[in-house]
Amino acid sequence: MPKINLRGVEKNYGANAANAVADLDLEIGDGEFMCLLGPSGCGKTTTLRMIAGLEHLTAGEIRVGPRVVDSVVEGVFVPPEKREMGLVFQSYALWPHLTIERNTDFGLRLRNMPKAEREQRVDKVMKTLGIEKYRDRYPSQLSGGQQQRVALARMLAVNPEVLLLDEPLSNLDAALRLEMRAELKRLHNEFKTTIVFVTHDQWEAMTLATTIAVMSEGQLQQVGTPNDIYDRPANRFVAQFVGNPPINIVELGNAKSEISARAGAFLGERYAELREAGSIGIRPESIRLASEAAEVPEGAFSGQAEVTGILPTGGSWIIELTRAGEKLFMTTHQSPEIEVGEAVAYWAKPKALHVFDTKGDRLEAADRLLRPGKMH
Repeated sequence: MPKINLRGVEKNYGANAANAVADLDLEIGDGEFMCLLGPSGCGKTTTLRMIAGLEHLTAGEIRVGPRVVDSVVEGVFVPPEKREMGLVFQSYALWPHLTIERNTDFGLRLRNMPKAEREQRVDKVMKTLGIEKYRDRYPSQLSGGQQQRVALARMLAVNPEVLLLDEPLSNLDAALRLEMRAELKRLHNEFKTTIVFVTHDQWEAMTLATTIAVMSEGQLQQVGTPNDIYDRPANRFVAQFVGNPPINIVELGNAKSEISARAGAFLGERYAELREAGSIGIRPESIRLASEAAEVPEGAFSGQAEVTGILPTGGSWIIELTRAGEKLFMTTHQSPEIEVGEAVAYWAKPKALHVFDTKGDRLEAADRLLRPGKMH
């Protein structure tokens, strides 16, 4: 399978409009499962449609392997049907008057594939997706999850070099979404197809992708493995968008905030190089409790707070801590032995702190000082 390279790609829908996608450089590797992740309106679907050839570039170039498929400077545009890509829309777009078998072999018939070869390929892909028993039914007779499998089967049958998926699971209920995530992961491992998957669901991206590209307002924020994105967010936007419950952000320099003052003192007393810090982030699962200050490990970032909420989520608990009106949230998988109204000491290891400068970018010096041996 070929690599996909986007260089300086831009998309603008009008002279006075902001760029839907701006100066995008992105490489999607051979056999990679790339998730384009971000909130609505961030440019992820527009990027997918430009790769597919459904949108013309305003600027830049797209290559699939050595072949230029779209270039504004060179005046090249390869139409969608000649890009050897399969596209699965958010709506399944099945032919209602055709049986499941005929929907599945639709692309092969257009290619005039010999009947014996066509039937062999359709049988294989239908069995792989567990829909062979529905071959004589019509789309209206299937559930949403079954229709989703048919849409995937139709694309996989033509053996595309690249499979493009535009939020294909968003119409399914929670149980079916979980089932289809596992199905997509298995299909990727089996067919080794390069997949580009658009989603606003962080858990979908974290569980499916080999690589995630996080976007915001048409700009690429960070590209990395799921662990990279979660453990070393490039900026506050990525840190706050990925994670549930969201990361705790403590603004530094707020004289009225005791938590801010303690955080500023913690950094300033130990690390003179971190004077440019504007805020710190602490993942909820990185916060621990102690019944008294003496139990806090030496060198930890810590403070005192009151327990103002205990929220069970099924298998884990979210605990709300409040100090002078400010809140921190922590999570635990152990049934908490505390009660609302109780005073506690909270703490976190220095390496659990994510430090951002005043512009919101990750402060790399903090990784070297707080996370020795953890740099990539």
